[in-house]
Amino acid sequence: YGYSSDPDEANLLKLTKNLGQSRKAVPSGGVQPFEQQAVQDIHHVAINPETVSKSERVDLLRKLDELTRRHGTAVSQVNANMAEKKRTVLIANSEGLWTEDARSYSRMRLSAVAEKGDGPQTASESPGVLGGYEFFQNLDLDELAENAAQSALRMASAGYIDGGTMPVILGNGFGGVIFHEACGHPLETEAIRKNASPFCDKIGEHVGRSILNAIDDGTIANKWGSCNVDDEGTPTQKTVLIENGILKNYLSDRIGACQVGIPRSGSARRESYKFAPVSRMRNTYIAPGQDSFEEMLRSIKFGLYAKKMGGGSVNPGTGEFNFAVQEGYAIRNGKIAEPVRGATLIGKGFDVLSQISMIADDLELAAGMCGAASGWVPTTVGQPTLKIDSILVGGR
Repeated sequence: YGYSSDPDEANLLKLTKNLGQSRKAVPSGGVQPFEQQAVQDIHHVAINPETVSKSERVDLLRKLDELTRRHGTAVSQVNANMAEKKRTVLIANSEGLWTEDARSYSRMRLSAVAEKGDGPQTASESPGVLGGYEFFQNLDLDELAENAAQSALRMASAGYIDGGTMPVILGNGFGGVIFHEACGHPLETEAIRKNASPFCDKIGEHVGRSILNAIDDGTIANKWGSCNVDDEGTPTQKTVLIENGILKNYLSDRIGACQVGIPRSGSARRESYKFAPVSRMRNTYIAPGQDSFEEMLRSIKFGLYAKKMGGGSVNPGTGEFNFAVQEGYAIRNGKIAEPVRGATLIGKGFDVLSQISMIADDLELAAGMCGAASGWVPTTVGQPTLKIDSILVGGR
């Protein structure tokens, strides 16, 4: 793979010559005439961000800062920022493909620090969409401020949890980051074709209970991880990864589809032209179930309610993960008890799938940024509230 930011003809000819020499053993089929591929844009942008003044943006951020600080003097720090990016992607190849995609991203980030009791605690909210400035105008700033401030305040006065193996209720929305990291990446053909995934050769096999369904969908209108075509020009699609507990599909790019022997799923993504596109997730989530949060609570004598997840790490080859709980509560005798801090969830993605025994119907999606071989790309994680029967909880 090669790239250049210099469109000079001599430079491009040199680049193509060098690339051509690196593939001498591959028969050439010649260059086909370009045929422009029509793209149906389903991601509506009502307000072009370029038409909005800086002063309006500053006023909105100041209001969000003020609303967050209203939750008490214990809220010692607030950081609010808005991010916008507009990308125009053109893809052309020697097979005659010519296609374009316009992508406009808008995201709000808010973090609050509360100092109360045993040291400061931070909580954050980071909603985002594939859309225009109307996203910021439609945000419920009061709710955003309350969620961040109150979460930080509750954790600032929380005690520490005693670690051990126990049942865990994992909150909806960003709780899906565990599936994304520990299971989603190993389901990309970038890992499968290198035999570096616990899901290799598992298509058609049970990987979870029959209540488990997992999906990666690049076609959801205006969702953060969506796009009309992937970064190889393949139209995006809805890909069912797990159906009724059975592994159904992998996420593929051109190379992965060819080497693994599956159709392309429109999952080739990259940060910019500086990276070769590889298979990546888009909007990845566990589908809703039929259980209720109250039923989950009643089934647990002692455990942890991980309402909000924080950051963590994962070994993509094994699926082993370690994730911090941003906001957690002890569960005692079927009821939510005291807030607890310092909890981490430790396990293997493949093993945890079989431990999911209850799934609620409160699916939420959350925006994030995912880093891998092809750089940082916008992805959505998500899930309903769910119960994991047994997982190792790190504590004190």
